[in-house]
Amino acid sequence: MAPKIAIVFYSMYGHIKTLADAELKGIKAAGGDADLYQVEETLPQEVLTKMYAPAKDSSVPTLSDPKTLEQYDGILFGIPTRYGNFPAQFKAFWDKTGGQWQQGSYWGKYAGVFISTASQGGGQESTALACMSTFAHHGFIYVPLGYKTAFPLLADLSEARGGSPWGAGTYSAADGSRMPSAKELELAEAQGKAFYEAVSKVNFA
Repeated sequence: MAPKIAIVFYSMYGHIKTLADAELKGIKAAGGDADLYQVEETLPQEVLTKMYAPAKDSSVPTLSDPKTLEQYDGILFGIPTRYGNFPAQFKAFWDKTGGQWQQGSYWGKYAGVFISTASQGGGQESTALACMSTFAHHGFIYVPLGYKTAFPLLADLSEARGGSPWGAGTYSAADGSRMPSAKELELAEAQGKAFYEAVSKVNFA
C-alpha cells in the first residue's frame, strides 16, 4: 500500500510555499503524491499589511485540527525560522496537539523538515535540531535528507545556498526579497523524492 504523505508549512512571503511545491514535485517524481496544508495564521491582518505580507494561497487548505494529520504515514514540515526555532504560528499548532500526544496518535509516523532563514548561519540547522524534541515527544521517526541522494548539491560551494543534510532550505534575505534559487529548488525536489522512497519501504498494510 502506498504511503499517505502530507506537506505542512507556514509561509509568510512565499519562500517556504515555493519549497513545498518543489518537495511535492519530488514526491510525484518518485511515483507518489501528497496533500499540502498551511498552519493557521496568528497575526491580525492589520499587522500582516504593515509587514507587506501577500495574501495566503487560498488553494491550500488551512490545518486547524491536529486530528487531520492522523491519517498520514509521513509528514514533511516546512518551517520559516524565528531565532533558530519554530515561528509562533507553528508553535500554536503544536500546542494544540496535546490529545495526539496523550493518545500517541502520531507515534511511528515519519517526519522530515525543510527550512528558510534570512541569511547564512541564520538557524537552519538549529531549527531542525529544535524540531527533534517535538518529534521525540510525539514519537515521530525523523527522516533526514542526508548525503546519499544529494551529495553533489550539498557539497557544491559555487554559490550561497540553503539546505543541509537535515533538510532542504533557502535564504530569503533580510527583506524577504530573495526567492529560492534553482539549486535550492533542486535540493527540495531531491528531498521530496528521497523522503517518499524511504517511507515507501515500510509496509503499511
